[in-house]
Amino acid sequence: MGQSEASGRRDTQALLPVTQAMELRNRDYHVERPLMNQQQLEELGHRTSATRTYQWRTWFQCSRARARALLFQYVPVLSWLPRYPLRDWLLGDLLAGLSVAIMQLPQGLAYALLAGLPPVFGLYSSFYPVFVYFLFGTSRHISVGTFAVMSVMVGSVTESLAPDENFLQGVNATVDEVARDHFRVQLASTLSVLVGLFQVGLGLVRFGFVVTYLSEPLVRGYTTAASVQVFVSQLKYVFGLQLSSRSGPLSLIYTVLEVCSLLPQSVVGAVVTALVSGVVLVLLKLLNDKLHRYLPMPIPGELLTLIGATGISYGVGLKSRFGVDVVGDIPAGLVPPAAPSPQLFASLVGYAFTIAVVGFAIAISLGKIFALRHGYRVDSNKELVALGLSNLIGGIFQCFPVSCSMSRSLVQEGSGGNTQVAGAVSSLFILIIIVKLGELFRDLPKAVLAAAIIVNLKGMLKQFTDIPSLWKSNRMDLLIWLVTFVATILLNLDIGLAIAVVFSLLLVVFRTQLPRYSVLGQVPDTDIYQDVAEYSEAREVPGVKVFRSSATLYFANAELYSDALKKRCGVDVDHLISKKKKWLRKQEQKLKRMQKTLQKQIAASEGTSVSVQVNTNIRDMESNNVDDSKARQASAGKELEDTTGSGQEDAKAANGSTLKALGLPQPHFHSLVLDLGALSFVDTVCIKSLKNIFRDFREIEVEVYMAACHAPAVQPCQPCFDNQTLTVPPPCLPLLTSGGCDQALVRNSLPPGCLQTSPRSPLHIHTHTAQGWRSWNSQVQCHRPGSGMGHWSQTGTGWAGERSMFLAPEIKTCLPTTRLCCALVGAWWSGQ
Repeated sequence: MGQSEASGRRDTQALLPVTQAMELRNRDYHVERPLMNQQQLEELGHRTSATRTYQWRTWFQCSRARARALLFQYVPVLSWLPRYPLRDWLLGDLLAGLSVAIMQLPQGLAYALLAGLPPVFGLYSSFYPVFVYFLFGTSRHISVGTFAVMSVMVGSVTESLAPDENFLQGVNATVDEVARDHFRVQLASTLSVLVGLFQVGLGLVRFGFVVTYLSEPLVRGYTTAASVQVFVSQLKYVFGLQLSSRSGPLSLIYTVLEVCSLLPQSVVGAVVTALVSGVVLVLLKLLNDKLHRYLPMPIPGELLTLIGATGISYGVGLKSRFGVDVVGDIPAGLVPPAAPSPQLFASLVGYAFTIAVVGFAIAISLGKIFALRHGYRVDSNKELVALGLSNLIGGIFQCFPVSCSMSRSLVQEGSGGNTQVAGAVSSLFILIIIVKLGELFRDLPKAVLAAAIIVNLKGMLKQFTDIPSLWKSNRMDLLIWLVTFVATILLNLDIGLAIAVVFSLLLVVFRTQLPRYSVLGQVPDTDIYQDVAEYSEAREVPGVKVFRSSATLYFANAELYSDALKKRCGVDVDHLISKKKKWLRKQEQKLKRMQKTLQKQIAASEGTSVSVQVNTNIRDMESNNVDDSKARQASAGKELEDTTGSGQEDAKAANGSTLKALGLPQPHFHSLVLDLGALSFVDTVCIKSLKNIFRDFREIEVEVYMAACHAPAVQPCQPCFDNQTLTVPPPCLPLLTSGGCDQALVRNSLPPGCLQTSPRSPLHIHTHTAQGWRSWNSQVQCHRPGSGMGHWSQTGTGWAGERSMFLAPEIKTCLPTTRLCCALVGAWWSGQ
């Protein structure tokens, strides 16, 4: 046996790389400690409850130092601006700010149209929120301002609450655009205030973790669907069509059908203008990609296209001659602040919360990407407050809700931006345009802005490539992506997001309900235990079944866990228990019939007076028998609850209720180990399920042990298990072997996990003898397999059944490992 194991170890090492094989040979592990249950471990380590820190108490403390700390915490510019390195960073921030401003100008005008507002309000939204974020933001590289997804969400709100049909006037039913735009601006600014209030409130109560419920596949599927919404919304400007306003479920489908039906009425000038502008923008972007290494800043394609299109429109007269719709008058200067309309709060609060969460999710995801790339930290709660203040103050100054743009953020980083000084520079450049140069863009065709929006959707539309990649990597994430996309396309942005979040959370619950269950076996020549279904060389420890689940055990999967355990163990536990109970009921009924027959016989033979006396005696005897039976049952129950299981089979043998005595098949294992390393918390259903597992398997004479439990999960279980062993050390399982005598077996007394090698740690010996015989003397022999070391023997005496044998001290000192093979090699019997 030693030679075969040694050769097996050499074969295993031959499969390893040379360095790993050398490392394996040089290791010398020696583990020697007594096996303890949870209670003994806590007593030895003097476990105490962790002291609670009530952080909320510090919130109400007032001091000058705390006021200063709070000021620097929520106004980060005060901490980093005085230490700003002018020589190193100023030039890069100036170039980055100018580059972002050049992009911000056309995007602001275009995204205002996307939100259903006059273009100048896109410029306002590119100034106020950006400057506010410069003061309060923690990310150094993201570019806050107008964003396509946010704009289309705002547009869905403005068009649903202020449709064109509500502003028809005159006999010809023309739309009063001035009144419509005024009301839509009021809606958008009030919505921005509500979004800001939500974000600031959630940030102050440290609710930034809410964005963790928006997984990456969900966000990418949602933004892809939003990009499709954006694309469809710009078709009316590309084709010069007048479409009816639609909102709610299936509005996108109806819009596409209406565009298809009105295509014969398209304005040719608008189509040509959009196509030419789109081609020019694409060529300039390709040129930027080719020459970005040699250019100090990207070519401002959008700005050049807007300037050229405005000049051509003014010179040719696209509006008057070809019917191309243009931006119109752009008032110079800033508008005064205006209070939000409280009567609109009730109708906007649902939209506001959705937009607040989506805007923050986009901003914090980009912020964390840049922070990881450049080695600084972004606080999600502070970022939530900063973005909320940007929207709150921006809403007071007639802005619509904003977030950060991926394209502008990449330009800001790539052109040398290091801090939000770049954002401040871009906002000041936009301010100059608003005050002095905005009116120059009044002849800008809306088809050019639509083309700029569609071309900038390239990055989000490329997210369709997620489908094949997720199909290969993770199909559950693909399912989330597809459900989010379809729900958002069909049911609009707000309902689609709600359905996507609910679906992703339900999918998490569903995946915990159907985890992976495995039976573990030992990999040869190691103390590693793996799934026997995956590792063909892994072998189960004889007599021991180790069961593991990949998910925590709680109310949603407790019953499934129990069913899978019974199925993987290969034993029909419920059938054995029902057969056993059925046999016991028959025995009880047979005993009652015998007692009744005995009473009748005594009554018939002895007469009435004697019969009464005999019956009374029989009742006393029955009462005594019942008391004895109850006492035996109580004793048996107490023995069942004993963690070591000592005396269990004796108790059952005494009343003839063992599986062998009943003629029922016995399980091929005597111990079941539940690997609960994945158990992160417990609830009442989990505890009840574990107690049922203990009860059912002990009914079929199998001891159950829980291994690798974490302390927070063990603590709630302890009051419910009444001193049962709750934990066992997880590193290794002992090798258990049967003895050389057919009538005896040596096995470890406590849960598998580490062989007891202390003089006070017993090995349990179970002996089976004929009725009336007892074991007078027995000998146990132990050795270390494959080591070439000698055997140790230990002799003990005792009665038949299960009893303890203690290892001698010299055996303990000679054991270099916890892997030990023990067998009963001799037993001497004597009669009564």
